[in-house]
Amino acid sequence: MAHAHVKRYSGIMDWLTTVDHKKIAILYFTAGGFFFLLGGLEALLIRLQLMYPDQHLFVGDTYNQILTMHGTTMIFLAAMPLLFGFMNAVVPLQIGARDVAFPFVNSLGFWLFFAGGVLMNTSWFLGGAPDAGWTGYAPLSTDAYTGRGTDFYVLGLQIAGIGTLIGGINFLVTIVNMRAPGMTFMRMPLFTWTSFITSTIILFAFPAITVGLVELMFDRIFNGNFFEVSKGGNVVLWQHLFWIFGHPEVYILILPAFGIISEVVSTFSKKRLFGYSSMVFATILIGFLSFMVWAHHMFTVGMGPVANAIFGIATMTIAVPTGVKIFNWLFTLWGGQIRFTTANLWAIGFIPTFVIGGMTGVMLAVPPADYQYHDSYFVIAHFHYVIVGGLIFSVFAGLYYWWPKMFGRLLNEGLGKLHFWTFFIGFHLCFFPQHFLGLMGMPRRYFTFMPGEGLDEGNFLSTIGALLMGVGTIVLLVNIVATSVKKPHAAADPWDARTLEWSIPSPAPEYNFKQTPLVRGLDAFWKEKMAGNKEMTPAEPLGPIHMPSPSILPFIMSIGLFIAGYGFMYRTFVVSIIGIGITLICMLLRSVFDDHGFHIEVEELQDKGAKA
Repeated sequence: MAHAHVKRYSGIMDWLTTVDHKKIAILYFTAGGFFFLLGGLEALLIRLQLMYPDQHLFVGDTYNQILTMHGTTMIFLAAMPLLFGFMNAVVPLQIGARDVAFPFVNSLGFWLFFAGGVLMNTSWFLGGAPDAGWTGYAPLSTDAYTGRGTDFYVLGLQIAGIGTLIGGINFLVTIVNMRAPGMTFMRMPLFTWTSFITSTIILFAFPAITVGLVELMFDRIFNGNFFEVSKGGNVVLWQHLFWIFGHPEVYILILPAFGIISEVVSTFSKKRLFGYSSMVFATILIGFLSFMVWAHHMFTVGMGPVANAIFGIATMTIAVPTGVKIFNWLFTLWGGQIRFTTANLWAIGFIPTFVIGGMTGVMLAVPPADYQYHDSYFVIAHFHYVIVGGLIFSVFAGLYYWWPKMFGRLLNEGLGKLHFWTFFIGFHLCFFPQHFLGLMGMPRRYFTFMPGEGLDEGNFLSTIGALLMGVGTIVLLVNIVATSVKKPHAAADPWDARTLEWSIPSPAPEYNFKQTPLVRGLDAFWKEKMAGNKEMTPAEPLGPIHMPSPSILPFIMSIGLFIAGYGFMYRTFVVSIIGIGITLICMLLRSVFDDHGFHIEVEELQDKGAKA
């Protein structure tokens, strides 16, 4: 049995202290799902204001706050954690690992993200939310033009960003060091590959936004002069720092989405992924090129024709490896035994939707054309086709696909298909007209438009589409609630899938694999099934399994930084020192007291195996 000195918690303490990557995945999904609903509500409020011309539901500053919080919440507090949820739930299982490399850091990453997100959203109740747009452009975001709301943005994003950065480092080390015997890099499933490249991009991109946010904090709180032109600062500096992070961020979001689609399409076509090695190299190339294109957001800033031409060509170049992926998915489907499960419907819906987003991206890559499209609703349509039609469609595909592995229950297929069709039709109804609104001259970020300008019908359709997407999301919530009251009933391998995570029971046990599996090729589990084996060949004899101890320290460390954030915001630096002190004391305790963990003994493993 497990050693007696290890404190086992239950109830809420179990969730506050857990270092189990599967439970942390559920925490990411819960928090990310909550912020997704919040961001979606903000989107609906924006669309209701723009449903008819000259409305006065949310005007001026209120509209700016809703708009800023919608963008910031969706990118940083919904999309990122949902993807980290998948990475936590799936990557260790796909590479045959018992855990991530740094379980403590994994827990700390989640609690820091959550603390930053909660801090930012308390701004609604403390004098107003950020209102300088989700990109926080200086000088709009400097002290002269915005109130305390922007302090919440600056500090909340810094705390959440530290969590994301250490999370990315953790997955890099996990994938490099903890693969099962035989799991070479070119045998890794594509979702693991995309998570690996994503973590690399996080490592290099997040320091840029951190520097920008620290400089903006110094300007706002300590009277610095990084972006204050009157003191010799430079507002274009913020744009460079933001987009050196901001464009790779798009690929941080979309690459794991590509990985999810690759897994789903391959499983439900009953075929190996077409052109696996070209998919891997395309992913690496996208990761590399993502750092070469940031200034295409700045064509109208006045960098000059040479810079504009270089960044325009680089932006078109990144479309090539992305196109490779599209063809590979289509060829995987071609001639396959396609099953139209809900997960596969989302994956198939993703392909044409993302292609539309990619095509408008190439249009925006032409600098003279960009002068016309810039800051219009055409840009809004483009990036929602990429982020919602790309990322969110794939998140839904992944949820329906991996739900049984996480919770031991299958989501209802009938409700799933209703969710797909309402959301899919609503999405295109919402965002397709916005291309034309933009071409007709409707600027982004405006809270109203005048009647008789030809913009009425497009905006009305767009709002109806947004409401339909809301209905689809409610159907998903009903599905989750209805499924959660059932007893766990999912088989270990309900989809007849190909990768290692399906070789263990659903939901996955605490230790993942009783014995580390031996990987004999790409699609490791499928290879064993084709050889007539019902489970993976073990790479080691059955023995005691070492597990890390739960810890409350990550939670307390994030509370420390949360308190410090308020101290900085209200210029009460004693509070900041206390908050940072709490975090440093926790770091000291972690350093002084070793975590020896505990062992799950062979007898316990055999008992669990017999019950299963």
